[in-house]
Amino acid sequence: MPLPAPYDAWFPDSPIDGTYGYDRDGLLAMPPAAEPDGFADLWRSWHAAACTVPPDVVVEPVGRRGGYDVSVVTFTAAGGLRLRAWLALPADAPVRVGIVHGHGYGGREAASFERVPRDAAVLFPVARGLGALNAGVGAPAVSTEHVLSGIEDVATFVLGRCAVDLWHAATALQEALSQVPGAGAERLPLYYVGGSFGGGVGALAVPWDDRFVGATLEVPSFSQYEQRLAVPCLGSGEAQRAYVAQHPEARAVLALTDASVATTYLRVPTRVECALWDTHVPPPGQFGVAAGVRVAERAGTGAELELAVLTAGHAEYPGQVREMAAAFAATREHVARAVARAT
Repeated sequence: MPLPAPYDAWFPDSPIDGTYGYDRDGLLAMPPAAEPDGFADLWRSWHAAACTVPPDVVVEPVGRRGGYDVSVVTFTAAGGLRLRAWLALPADAPVRVGIVHGHGYGGREAASFERVPRDAAVLFPVARGLGALNAGVGAPAVSTEHVLSGIEDVATFVLGRCAVDLWHAATALQEALSQVPGAGAERLPLYYVGGSFGGGVGALAVPWDDRFVGATLEVPSFSQYEQRLAVPCLGSGEAQRAYVAQHPEARAVLALTDASVATTYLRVPTRVECALWDTHVPPPGQFGVAAGVRVAERAGTGAELELAVLTAGHAEYPGQVREMAAAFAATREHVARAVARAT
């Protein structure tokens, strides 16, 4: 089958049609996945347990980066695992919001500030197992192995553990800010930003933690698993698809860590950026996350969906720089509105 325009001209050598046969209307009609029994109780129990873990934060300054004073923060996660993150504090502006900023499956090599307003203190956690700060700590460093780590049981599955780690990261941010005179850490609203891997685990984590007043989830992964397992992709989902073909019992674990189901429990304004073409994270899953937010919004939970439809994800394409600049600015504006609503 020929690729649809304009993607046929942009990606002539692509082995996969990154639209997966969906047009915009079809994607907008995508529902969240069916909720398995015990989903909400499981996540609430994990959050309650996470709240009992002392963060034991250690802050090590590493210097000025642009307009931010940057440190490496080490903190404790569930099971006593010690994880590291970067903390960036604005050098010349009051702190009005704390941001937990996730990353994609490539890990994170440094702090990045495109989506961050100037009045934000930002913790850039690095997922267990991934570089640069946590390579091999608590999970394999290779993405195709990482995404299957602990999949035999939902209690050990890496995606659930990485979502739980975000709650510990939020606690570490608050604890680190409590050491900064005048930061008002105990009253500071928190916001979550994450793309791809970080969008998926953020979607799993944010609904259960009332410290977060809003979120941006960019091309989020780990959603609509029945759709995801039915089609090939070039991202981490392919390793899961191959595994489930040999171990069908793993479907139950994936169902309990489905990002689209989790977002039906959101209670805060959430910006979701979904791509019409993506060979790494199939678009039906991305739009399933947005659909989950819409379900929560219609239920009157306090969730509000801001949906941005991107031309493509996980690819370079004409107009991408302009589209991303608009998305970065929109996240900064969304942060400001979410904070204003909460205070």
